[in-house]
Amino acid sequence: MNSRTCRVEGTEIVQRRAVSAVLAATALLLTAGCSSDDGGGDGPSEGSTTPGGGTASQSSPTRQAAEETPPAKGSVKVLRTVATGLGTPWGLAPLPDGDLLVSSRDDATITRVDGETGKKTELGEVPGVSPAGEGGLMGLALSPDYASDHMVYAYFTSASDNRIVRMLYEEEKPAGERLGAPDTVFKGIPKGFIHNGGRIAFGPDGMLYAGTGESGNTGLSQDKESLGGKILRLTPEGDPAPGNPFPGSPVYSYGHRNVQGLAWDAKQRLFASEFGQDTWDELNAIKPGGNYGWPEVEGRSDDGDFINPIAQWATDDASPSGVAYAEGSIWMAGLKGQRLWRIPLKGTEASADPQAFLKGEYGRLRTVVSAGGDKLWLVTSNTDGRGDPKEGDDRILEIQVS
Repeated sequence: MNSRTCRVEGTEIVQRRAVSAVLAATALLLTAGCSSDDGGGDGPSEGSTTPGGGTASQSSPTRQAAEETPPAKGSVKVLRTVATGLGTPWGLAPLPDGDLLVSSRDDATITRVDGETGKKTELGEVPGVSPAGEGGLMGLALSPDYASDHMVYAYFTSASDNRIVRMLYEEEKPAGERLGAPDTVFKGIPKGFIHNGGRIAFGPDGMLYAGTGESGNTGLSQDKESLGGKILRLTPEGDPAPGNPFPGSPVYSYGHRNVQGLAWDAKQRLFASEFGQDTWDELNAIKPGGNYGWPEVEGRSDDGDFINPIAQWATDDASPSGVAYAEGSIWMAGLKGQRLWRIPLKGTEASADPQAFLKGEYGRLRTVVSAGGDKLWLVTSNTDGRGDPKEGDDRILEIQVS
């Protein structure tokens, strides 16, 4: 089904990581109970968003009732513009010192942005990237052991597939030479001119999660032997993670169209955004082994074989990419919708109608990442061929939310 290559970095390191992965997976089973099977604004857009429907709750009713529910209405305040003049920005990875790494989808470069001054330093071009259409250099994530191994993970489109690589980041080297050669940890994800997925993130269990697309071939989503239209769960070395729902398989959930957002809440539950076709975009609570319906259904349905989204949007109002969790809510970036959505949570359900902010103020919104506490990083996407770029676009914003 796929092939993987791993670089052995020493027996002691590999053994330590293997033990850590098993302990992390075991801890997640015991605590989360789910690994055994990512100023104000506009009010809610009436008629275009619908919470509820079937959910993938992993908590008992008693536990959910005890969870604090955020207010039905929230707020967003733009604190500052961190940096401007970015080209096709896609992935964002905050560094421990407060600086940011941002990928350029079409240029295949990774740039370091000073978190205080906004100064941009290009680290280098990632070899092997073959940008076309919606493909190119996309998601970024730091190794769980970044403090010691300085590894940066990236999801990109090559000439033959979509794949995940890791690169050594050596800060002491000259600008343009700081990225080591990419080491492929996972490959064989279907590629297309559209629907390449691309978001990667390390979960609370230390495992690597990846959202993939069905590359325009809708039949791949329901095929559990295919890597297209899935959420994958891998070890940092690219093997199927312990405890995956299908033994020996990296597939964690299936029946997806195009997943570009992954986030975990405070209880370690996974949520994912998904592009619809013509009718409904989705926010889903992810259940291990769950079937999310595409292409048999789009949005909510009465078919018990499929897990319903916790909220859905008309495609003109969302076209969702990145998601983040903060202040009891999921925050979802909209491309075509050109707005930031707030979905307050009660367990794995939406506790109130989604609320829209920043509508049309910054154009297409691609990525949103937690900056700690009530702060988020927000990345625009106006130079991706579908936006209306203006002087200084694209940009990174720091926002405060409630």
